Amino acid sequence: MRTAAPRRGLGVGLGTLLLAALLLAAVVLGTGLGSVTIPPGEVLGALWRGVTRQALEGNDVIVWQIRLPRVVMGALVGASLSVCGGAFQGVFRNPLADPYLLGVASGSALGATVAIVAGWPRTLIPVSALLAALAAVACTLSLAREGRRFPPTRLILAGVVVGSVLSAATTALILRGEDRARQVLAYTLGDLGFSGWRDVLTVLPYAALGCGALLLLARALDTLQLGELTARSLGVPVERLRLIAVLAASLATAGAVAYVGVIGFVGLIVPHMIRLAFGPGHRTLLPLSALLGGALLVGADLLARTTPLSQVGIVTTLLGGPFFLWLLRKERHE
Repeated sequence: MRTAAPRRGLGVGLGTLLLAALLLAAVVLGTGLGSVTIPPGEVLGALWRGVTRQALEGNDVIVWQIRLPRVVMGALVGASLSVCGGAFQGVFRNPLADPYLLGVASGSALGATVAIVAGWPRTLIPVSALLAALAAVACTLSLAREGRRFPPTRLILAGVVVGSVLSAATTALILRGEDRARQVLAYTLGDLGFSGWRDVLTVLPYAALGCGALLLLARALDTLQLGELTARSLGVPVERLRLIAVLAASLATAGAVAYVGVIGFVGLIVPHMIRLAFGPGHRTLLPLSALLGGALLVGADLLARTTPLSQVGIVTTLLGGPFFLWLLRKERHE
């Protein structure tokens, strides 16, 4: 046992460096590739000039005003969804849990659909989506509450019910506003194309608060994997832990999907990939999931805007579906 820990630590350290390098590569490629190709060296130079407040020149304006906000938003959303997905899987002790488990996606889609069908200004669409997503989570928690407890099974079932009802309401609104159905569909498939620096700065506090709280809960989440009775005997306030984790993850997820739409599979598959490589410990799982999730979504968005697939949600589904099937097959044979 004493010799295993150093090797594991070295593996985690090396993995952190590799994933950080992968994220940096994704950011550089995502910023450089497009209708106008900018070489990696020029991208790095533009980034340096912007950070050091030097005068922008040549393609620097394309980098800083058009492409970089989209790339940064992709990295931020991918990291948020991955951390929240890993936390939910730990809280519910369910490998199929994802950040949308409690109705966040359905609520966000309904809020966006109301704004789109009603013809509200584009700036109000994410606000409506955010408020509806948070309201959906509040409704789920209210339905699942049992005294001062929030039993995992009741939370999951309440989330399914709330999500189904809100999805039905969204469909009804789409049928009434068929002329705007394409815009609603684009939102439900995820779109980073309209992301600007103001959007990034708006999403950042939600991601920082939500994911930061989950990182602080990592040790307690590890203890929870031993079982609720064992966790309680070790002094972990299980119900409080579950409630705080659910609220933190829902806050970060709602902030993300409100501005870029519903992007599937990232929060589901990324934690599994990290577990396969580095083990189930949440102190490792959550931060490394953030790095890989950010890189994955930036790469998926790059594919979406340079291929006929067009929507980032289509790319993540095409990548995530086969991976998850492989994972199920692998677990069946073990």
